[in-house]
Amino acid sequence: MMDLAQSCAVVDGVLTIKKESGCTSHDVVAKVRHLLGGVKVGHAGTLDPAATGVLPVLIGRGTRIAEYLVEWDKEYRAVLRLGETTDTQDATGTVLASQVKDQVTLKAIHEVVGRFRGTIEQVPPMYSAVKVGGVPLYKSARAGKTIARDARTIVIHTLEVEAVQGRDVTLRIVCSKGTYVRTLCADIGEALGVGGHMLTLERRRVGPLTIDHALTVDEVVTRHALGRLGGDLMSLDRALDQLRIVVVDEQTADRVRHGAPLPAAKILRWEGAADAERGSHTPVRIHDTDGRLVAIGKCPETSGGALKVEKVLIDQEV
Repeated sequence: MMDLAQSCAVVDGVLTIKKESGCTSHDVVAKVRHLLGGVKVGHAGTLDPAATGVLPVLIGRGTRIAEYLVEWDKEYRAVLRLGETTDTQDATGTVLASQVKDQVTLKAIHEVVGRFRGTIEQVPPMYSAVKVGGVPLYKSARAGKTIARDARTIVIHTLEVEAVQGRDVTLRIVCSKGTYVRTLCADIGEALGVGGHMLTLERRRVGPLTIDHALTVDEVVTRHALGRLGGDLMSLDRALDQLRIVVVDEQTADRVRHGAPLPAAKILRWEGAADAERGSHTPVRIHDTDGRLVAIGKCPETSGGALKVEKVLIDQEV
């Protein structure tokens, strides 16, 4: 049986890891890279060390598609602890203020939570990797500085109260990229007049990757030893299935494999949802007539122009 570390040069994709509390996303990537013998490994969508749940780990050519996966929406289960405000907006920080929660009713919790559904503005927390003036905010926070930062537009697709136990409120959240769940928790606590912070966070889903099909690092080690890890990889084509497809003949596919622009006249057909975005600069998958993913291209600024090849995802000789 061929060891995956030897065969991984032709096994590319996305591995769904169930990250455990206490390790960083970088720690997970380093362990998988070491396990696979130095193969390229990355991740899409960092989880804080205390958070658990789905971490998309990109294997081989999977590292080339990270920028296209950030558009995936995410689902979380978070516990908001009311009555305590911390400097980090989560349980790892120092408590800044405590208030009695007794005056907060279940009706008030549901009413306030409802205000945060839909398109909202959110100010990134000081303890985050967002850069202002080229300096990550968390570095300024550690130096005792508070930096003015602009609010960002995010979308909270789903926000439900799953349970209320004492001062702890369990929330189910489906949100767009760029959402800070701990800031959402802190903002809800503030709106309720008692403050709050995120006690725990579990990421349940990232795009099509769900926690039900996620593997812990220990399970990855076991499946690798059995030679079965390749079966757990999501293909690049499936990971990119939200992008439309253009189909080209083999001669054109060979040119695309070498990075040549794709003239509109060489496109045999378009595939994908009719209502999918097809504007200028929109990324699309380029398939050959056998259905193989050859590359990712970007639609031209003007109708009838050539598609620019951004990422070649197949060997020049196959």
